[in-house]
Formats: sequence, structure tokens, C-alpha cells
Amino acid sequence: MSTAFRAMQIGERTFWVGAIDWGLRDFHGYATSRGSTYNAYLVLGDKVTLIDTVKAPFRDELLSRIRSVIDPSRIDYIVSNHAEMDHSGSLPYIIEAVKPERVFASPMGVTALNSHFDLGEQLTALKDGETLSLGNMSLAVLETRMLHWPDSMMTFLPDEGILFSQDGFGMHLATSRLFADEIDPWVVEHEGIKYYANILMPLSRIVEKALDRVRQTGWSIRIIAPDHGPVWRQDVGTVMGWYQKWAAQKPTMKAVVFFDTMWNSTALMARAIAEGLTGGGALPKVMPLSGSHRSDVATALLDAGALIVGTPTINSNMFPTVSDTLTYLKGLKPANKIGAAFGSFGWSGEAAGHVETILKDMGVEISEPPFRVKYVPGPEELARCREFGGRLAASLKEHAGA
Repeated sequence: MSTAFRAMQIGERTFWVGAIDWGLRDFHGYATSRGSTYNAYLVLGDKVTLIDTVKAPFRDELLSRIRSVIDPSRIDYIVSNHAEMDHSGSLPYIIEAVKPERVFASPMGVTALNSHFDLGEQLTALKDGETLSLGNMSLAVLETRMLHWPDSMMTFLPDEGILFSQDGFGMHLATSRLFADEIDPWVVEHEGIKYYANILMPLSRIVEKALDRVRQTGWSIRIIAPDHGPVWRQDVGTVMGWYQKWAAQKPTMKAVVFFDTMWNSTALMARAIAEGLTGGGALPKVMPLSGSHRSDVATALLDAGALIVGTPTINSNMFPTVSDTLTYLKGLKPANKIGAAFGSFGWSGEAAGHVETILKDMGVEISEPPFRVKYVPGPEELARCREFGGRLAASLKEHAGA
């Protein structure tokens, strides 16, 4: 069929029919500098099945890709693995265009989709452990609640060894190369880490349990087909191993130092602290917020052992960008970190104390009391900053077991 957008085959009878969002630059407050994809999959069983749909503005691209394989009216079933709008936004339109026999979701997915679209009796619940017959093929269901919504589930096509993993094992990466092995490995790992840190980090204990449950199924997984980013068709153990490592959040000698500054005093302190960290055997990652997005800080923090935050005092409070980043990080619940606060001030100096309070609320173990310098740090104050960094490095070495 002549269409503008073409499907890409990922299995003997399975096709990718999703959409590429080259222009996406923000997703729930995290910077997506490489765009994203909204993946959907077409399974040509006796009951032709569409796995997930796409974000609403891309519905015609989805239909065009389907049309390159079959007439969309031949679709019998739609399975919604995840009700979030980037995967379900076009669902009502696709239902109207396709008129499937049945639309399936998890029990919580039925609730969520009805809250979004009031689809009513069009929806049928699939429970954990159930098998959906497609005639000559079948789909096995694994509910993965709160990974990362209550409705989330994965489905497995044993006939082709394909795990449709919804938001698990995905990343925000727009690319014309469908498979992970076709893309620069550094880019794949970096975007995978960034996605995990900014979406799944607060759910790490649930991730560990989900990985155990996937292993316990005994499924022979040859291909992992997520809802964002490339499809894994080679060495699926690589991305599963990454998830195991990222979920553990084992502390390392890496120390994230992020800060903002008004007149460069806090910046001078940050550089001197970093020197002390380096001298003590730590690996500082210095991130001025003037050039570092909050989501990049979260990404750097995933495998770090220490979080050290600097701010000047403004209107008796911390600098706005520092407050913003700490609020964002608090929601991500980073684990197994030590930390401390520092900053310059003119007359009141409360900001570093406010930072320490938030660090404590985050579960960060405070290694040093807030370190403050009045106005511009001179040689003596900078030497004390270096010593502060050295003490933090010693604490980090003990914390990381290095």
C-alpha cells in the first residue's frame, strides 16, 4: 500500500507501527534533548492485535504505518499496556477508525482509561497471569503496578519471544534506527540512564521485584519492545542488567556538586570543594545550574554516592534554581547518598540550612554541617572549602566501602 509512513518488521508476524517525535524537548519537567518515540506494535495473529497506540497528535502517523501492512479495519483487538496519554491519547480515535471487537487493559487500566475517555463497555480487563488467545498465537499478561503507573502491565508473545514492556526498558530517543544495536552504544546507555533516573528511580524497589517476576515466568525473551526508544533484538540481558544495577543504586566514589551563584562567590566555593573531593579520592561532578538542567543532575546522581548542594542566600532563602532542582530530586527519592550544603551570604545566611533540611527530608545522610562564607571567599576561606571537600571525600570512601 502507498503510505507516507511505513511499518518496520521486528518479528515474523510483528511490526513496529509507532510514531517519532523529533521535536519533544520536555517530558514532565525533564529535558528530552533527543526527542522521543511513541511505540505501538501490530501482531498479525488470527486475531490481528494492536499493542498500544500513540500520543494524540501522531494518530495519523500510526494509521499510516498500519496501512502499509494491512487495512486498519482488519484489527480485531487493541491491547493498552499503559494508560498514560503519550500511549493512549489517540485511543478513542483509533477505536472509532478501526472498530475492534475488543479493547483490553489491566483492571487498573480499565479504570484509568475510563477516567480519561469514558469508554465504558468497550474495555475488557486482563488480569495478572492471564493469557489472551489470538487464535494461532497468544499474549501472556504480567501486571507491573506502579511501574510507573498503577495500570501498567507487560505482555509477552511467546510465539516470537517478544516482551512488550511498556515504559520499562525504554528511553526518550527519536531515531530513524529502530533497533538498539544500530545506534551509538554510548547514546543508548546515556539515554537509558537518563530515562531511568528521571522516571523510574523512585520506584527502584518495585523495579527489582518486577525483574524477579519476569525471571520467574521462565519466558524465553528474544526481543524487548518498549513504548519509548529503540527495540532490543540482541543481547536483551544487557538492558535487564542495567536495570538491576540502576535499581540497586549502590553508592560509588562519585560526588555530584550542584549549585547556583549570584556574584560568583558560591561558584568559587564549589570549585574549591571539588578540589578537596578530588584530593581525597572522590570523583566530583560539578554542575552549575546556569548550564545544567535539573534532569541532568538527576541523571548524574543515579550512580553517585554523595550529593553536595551550594546556594547563595537571597531574601532569606535559597536561590530559586536550587530550590527547583531540590524539589525535583526529592520526588525522585535517590537512595544511599551522603551529602552536605554550602554557600555564600551577605548578612543573614539561612539558605544553606534550608538546603540541609531538604537533604534530610530526602533521606540523605548529612556528613558535615552547612559550610558558609560571608561575601567573597578569600584564600583562607577557599582553603577551608578544600578541607571541607576532603572531609566529605573521607566520609564518602567509608560510605561506598572503597
